[in-house]
Amino acid sequence: MKVSPYLAFNGNCAEALALYEKAFGVKAEMTAKYKEVPPSEGYAPAAGTEDFIMHTQFSLGDSTVFLCDTTPDEKCSFSNGMSVHVSFDSEASLKTAFGILKDGGEVGMEPAKTFWSNCFATLEDKFGVSWMLSFEGCNE
Repeated sequence: MKVSPYLAFNGNCAEALALYEKAFGVKAEMTAKYKEVPPSEGYAPAAGTEDFIMHTQFSLGDSTVFLCDTTPDEKCSFSNGMSVHVSFDSEASLKTAFGILKDGGEVGMEPAKTFWSNCFATLEDKFGVSWMLSFEGCNE
């Protein structure tokens, strides 16, 4: 079994994807927009959503993160009870990602050593996604 987060955005998925590609040093493996969906009877993208992202994804280590835009009638928000946890290979890469993700967001905890982690940080990015970042290896 494998668990993968699927993050939904209100028309700004492309902007979020660009931020995550920069923060984590990844590239989207594929991206499909609503206008690229094969025609089917009774389905047409809602007006103004043709360039919204219907599905995209990128890999973080052995995990996959999925993203999409919702349609205007499906407003989404992220819950306070859920965070995406990312375990980094180095403290430096954690701090780089943290610096990028915190821009326009809200910091919960700056990167710091804790009794459970050599480096741990929390924040909510400007899209409302809650992140927990950790590095378990030796301090750099």
